[in-house]
Amino acid sequence: MLAPCLLRRAVLTVPLVFMVALLLAEPVRSDQEAGTAIPAESRPCVDCHAFEFMQRALQDLKKTAYNLDTRTETLLLRAEKRGLCDCFRAVH
Repeated sequence: MLAPCLLRRAVLTVPLVFMVALLLAEPVRSDQEAGTAIPAESRPCVDCHAFEFMQRALQDLKKTAYNLDTRTETLLLRAEKRGLCDCFRAVH
């Protein structure tokens, strides 16, 4: 008997609390745009660190790509050499 009364009271109280919260909340002014960019003068260190990090990451990627390319070339040459050697052995 007590549970339906509490449920009805909660159903009426929750929307009332949300309405009061909306009325008390500070409205967003039109000059406060969400996601506005912070001027570069106020964040040069962050930009410099990010740029240096990206440069290092790009250098690492270049080294990795070069190493993979070199290794692939070496493996292809080995495979071709094996194929040629097997061909000569089969002919003789």
